[in-house]
Amino acid sequence: MKALIHHTFSDPAEVLAVEERPLPEPGPGEVRVRMLLSPIHNHDLWTVRGTYGFKPELPAQAGTEALGVVDALGEGVDQLAVGQRVVTGGTFGVWAEYFVARAGALIPVPDGLPDEAAAQLVSMPFSAISLIDSLGLGEGDWMIQNAANGAVGRMVAQLGSARGLNVVGLVRRAAGVEELRAQGIERIVATDDPAWRDRVAEITGGAPIRVGVDSVGGSAAGDVLGTLAENGTLVVFGSMGSPKLELSAGDIIFKQATVKGFWGSVVSREMPADQRGRLFQELFARIQDGTLTLPVASTHALGDISAAVAASDTPGRVGKVLLRP
Repeated sequence: MKALIHHTFSDPAEVLAVEERPLPEPGPGEVRVRMLLSPIHNHDLWTVRGTYGFKPELPAQAGTEALGVVDALGEGVDQLAVGQRVVTGGTFGVWAEYFVARAGALIPVPDGLPDEAAAQLVSMPFSAISLIDSLGLGEGDWMIQNAANGAVGRMVAQLGSARGLNVVGLVRRAAGVEELRAQGIERIVATDDPAWRDRVAEITGGAPIRVGVDSVGGSAAGDVLGTLAENGTLVVFGSMGSPKLELSAGDIIFKQATVKGFWGSVVSREMPADQRGRLFQELFARIQDGTLTLPVASTHALGDISAAVAASDTPGRVGKVLLRP
């Protein structure tokens, strides 16, 4: 079979290349899957660069989320069937024609869910809904997030609204406001406006903002913290702008704020099965009724990985970049 392999840690566009590899055989409790589509995530590219929390042994395959069709069952697997569509969001090395996964890591896909949506289902949407579910917010509560025009930011806005939450989104440029409005997402504020804090206050009508989600780092994290009410919580979800947080000690002390991290991989792994099932059923329903939209920017063959990486790194991109065999 063909698979994307890298022999060193560096720029994915330069070090990833298609190579021939033996067709993997599923062991006990495992399943071989024929890959159909796989999204490119930032954490996939960081892993190839060697800058993520997980560092594989070299030479290594890549990719972590994929939609595929069950191709072969290992011993003891009776909950899946050959030919069944499945997705996985935590199986390393899926950028290949075939991959092997634990049966328990595979989620059957409902018939009515399109391939392009199903391929993106786990990592980002499930992280978004898990994040929302973890916040302890009730209907009518207010929260704020930066990177609102990013993939997760769009999903948090849509899923939060569906649950009756009031979500304020921060973007770095005014054009981002219109981009999100075109997708039906409102309550967006551009921080390139010197009066952006006043705009946030206008939107909330002075209601307390209980939770802030930071995906940028640096001074942007402090901006989110500064909008929170007393006893508010800042959740650090990502660090696309800076690996360090610039937070005001006064905001933390006088607001008696809590700062905590959220890593979707760990949360998903430790989540009770009944809760995981409930959240996936909610995702299925939100996608099928159009509440949650998962656009695709472009689709590339495995051999076109350099162009795919460039497309994924394009500023202002709307939708995921997908790989196909």
